[in-house]
Amino acid sequence: MNTLVIVLISAVCLLCGYMVYGRWLAKTWGIDPKAKTPAYTHEDGQDYVPTNGWIVFSHQFSSIAGAGPVTGAIQAAAFGWVPVLLWILVGGVFFGAVTDFGALYASVKNEGKSMGLLIEKYIGKTGKRLFLIFCWLFTLIVIAAFADMVAGTFNAYTVKDGVTELAAAAQTNGAAGSISIAFIVFAMVFGVLQKKLNLEGKSEFFVGLACTVASLAIGMAFPLIGGKDAWTGFTFAYIFFASVLPMWLLKQPRDYMTTFMFIGMIAGAVIGLLVAHPTMNLPVFTGFTNEKLGTMFPILFVTVACGAVSGFHSLVSSGTSSKTIENEKDMTKVGYGAMVLESLLAVLALCVAGAAASQDGTPASGTPFQIFSRGVAGFFEMFGIPVHFATVFMTMCVSALALTSLDAVARIGRMSFQELFAVDDMKSAKPWRKVLCNPYFSTIITLLFGFVLTKIGYANIWPLFGSANQLLSALVLITLCVFMKVTGRSNKMLFPPMIIMLCVTFTALVQRLIAMVKAISTAAAVTIPAGETTWGKVFLNNGLQLVIAVLLIVLGLTIVINSMKSYVKSKKNSEKKEEKVNG
Repeated sequence: MNTLVIVLISAVCLLCGYMVYGRWLAKTWGIDPKAKTPAYTHEDGQDYVPTNGWIVFSHQFSSIAGAGPVTGAIQAAAFGWVPVLLWILVGGVFFGAVTDFGALYASVKNEGKSMGLLIEKYIGKTGKRLFLIFCWLFTLIVIAAFADMVAGTFNAYTVKDGVTELAAAAQTNGAAGSISIAFIVFAMVFGVLQKKLNLEGKSEFFVGLACTVASLAIGMAFPLIGGKDAWTGFTFAYIFFASVLPMWLLKQPRDYMTTFMFIGMIAGAVIGLLVAHPTMNLPVFTGFTNEKLGTMFPILFVTVACGAVSGFHSLVSSGTSSKTIENEKDMTKVGYGAMVLESLLAVLALCVAGAAASQDGTPASGTPFQIFSRGVAGFFEMFGIPVHFATVFMTMCVSALALTSLDAVARIGRMSFQELFAVDDMKSAKPWRKVLCNPYFSTIITLLFGFVLTKIGYANIWPLFGSANQLLSALVLITLCVFMKVTGRSNKMLFPPMIIMLCVTFTALVQRLIAMVKAISTAAAVTIPAGETTWGKVFLNNGLQLVIAVLLIVLGLTIVINSMKSYVKSKKNSEKKEEKVNG
């Protein structure tokens, strides 16, 4: 089948989903353009900052459109492209976008409270503590997976026969790393200019574009050649500052600038498919069982997380975006719109991978990132763009996908850790509690544990990430059901995705747990020769995952039981419909 036809059909479906279902949700739940949002009522210049709707959209999309849509869609294509496409479209419109929009909506209507605090209000303090522990563990998994991806992308060295040498793509990877550093510097310059000069509209657009172009030019001119360990250190240093600095100084301007690159990447993929319109070479359907991945249920639905439905998105919606919404009318495009655009990105990744596959259906070699990068870079070359520039640009784009998720999730991890130990009166709190709630200390602890998990490698931790991610979405949907019930709003559209996600995630986690137990048992039964560390490696790769998987299952079940009890006990319309307006 022609990939152009697939993209066009998908775009129409997603647009219709936004125009019809997204707007129906906004009308059903209720949007008040005249209400003062938390960005105004709690403005602090740090997290609560009234921001233009399109900038918030850029932040939301940049934060959620991480490695997931590319990696998940291409990996899951082992079952065939049709099942992946159907899940992206159905999941994006009726699962993911509903969850993202619902989390943003509930947070804005509750003074910008994060999901943990929303659970405290509607489920109870015990549910809040359990959720925050779950959320914090989840952020560690995301930090580990995405940091490993970024460092691997910028790494300029390879090992052959025990000898370390420069890789063939050393200059490309080094240039992408340099651009990332330049991006940080120019993002802060852009943020200061926005703040001091009150930039908006055209002036904001052109200054942001100029900073983006300058970053690309300087980075390509001065590539930094470094190993994976060095780039890992850089990545963690960056997300530390992104976690503690004000949103307006680094996070928001960088997201705005990154959007230019995303637009270029997506436009390149779309125009390339439009002009070349290659054939989808991947098989339509390969069967319900795959030798490497396992059974289609539940693996397909946890592998394609971002792009269809992702619990992580709700953390962004309620953790950062809700605190910057300046008008409630922006919530639909930020919450629902950003998600369907991410779904389109997943479709593009699937089509690019399909075009890169051989005519007999054999997938292209390399990681999903590499397949996608090479494919889109090839499209750029069709229009006369130099190979080196196209390759560097795409390498930077895919790394930016991971970095924008990293800085968001690190901030959310820090906030989750703080909320876990925070009390209403922090001024009179005990010293140990003040230390744990300190933003710098909580960030360091979060990143330290995330760094330990990077030693497992993203390929090993990705299945666990997908399962935890989808379970998180189910837990969020339960909370939203309670919120909608007590505020007198309709919640019937939330039950199908909630039930399905609970079934999918618990099945996947149990399967993963069994697989890791088998791996450890097999390793333990083998005699390890003196001087070798095979057992230690097996434990690092599987033992840590086993511990986390058990914790996720226990926490998930406990939260679900508590949440269901709260839902049954809650009374419809028990909370006043009138929203508090301050000012």
